[in-house]
Amino acid sequence: MSGFVEKPEPVEVPGLVHVHTGKVRDLYRDENGDLVMVATDRMSAYDWVLPSEIPDKGRILTQLSLWWFDRLADLVPHHVLSAEPPAGAPADWAGRTLVCRSLEMVPVECVARGYLTGSGLAEYEQTRTVCGLALPEGLVDASELPSPIFTPATKAAVGEHDENVSYEEVARQVGAETAAQLRQTTLAVYGRARDIARDRGIVLADTKFEFGFADGELVLADEVLTPDSSRFWPADEWQPGRPQASFDKQFVRNWLSSPASGWDRKGELPPPELPQDIVERTRAKYVEAYERLTGMSWG
Repeated sequence: MSGFVEKPEPVEVPGLVHVHTGKVRDLYRDENGDLVMVATDRMSAYDWVLPSEIPDKGRILTQLSLWWFDRLADLVPHHVLSAEPPAGAPADWAGRTLVCRSLEMVPVECVARGYLTGSGLAEYEQTRTVCGLALPEGLVDASELPSPIFTPATKAAVGEHDENVSYEEVARQVGAETAAQLRQTTLAVYGRARDIARDRGIVLADTKFEFGFADGELVLADEVLTPDSSRFWPADEWQPGRPQASFDKQFVRNWLSSPASGWDRKGELPPPELPQDIVERTRAKYVEAYERLTGMSWG
């Protein structure tokens, strides 16, 4: 079982048509045909959208994405037209809303990895490859790779896993020219972001991007380089061979998989509400990631 514990009803706003309710974001289309993307405070884990929210999470993701878009604009254009909520939108949409160009989206999650962990580590331990790319012997959890690699995945529906695929499969799906452009741009953006994060004492282990086309031009879309789409580790605590401290929802995952939650991930029942201290500690990690990366105080 997976999906929403309780799927929210879309907000009705004059002039907007609801398009999609995602794990974290709600999408609308305005009268100009542009997309209105609203980042909620919803939290997802283990393929479930949880019944508990993390206060300010949507605003943190939105403001951090805007910060990164500014620093990547010379590498690839982005889809943001405005950060002002449409007229008539709820007050709560302030700071969490982006009005974006409508793109022809590429149906591929573009993942860049500079370090070995997660699903990449699981594949490596079996085959010494990640997405079909051969890697050297002797790597362990959190090892830095000889050079960053492009490890694409298919985009899954809510409640389902993305699946890692080979570069050749991406080329088959979208064409050789587009596949090459995706790989080149993904690795260029990752390299820029990795260096910026490193200067701020953060290891950018891996991240995923989404791209679309507008008038034949590749455009960076969705969120970018947030704790929801990336693994950020404190550089001064990085130590290969073990799980790393992280700036993301690891507190949530750890609690859900602990006896304290009383929840069986493989069972039929949805996950329970999060304890207040887990909510507060998770929010603090998102705030810390924002403040360390941007150098600005949250709020």
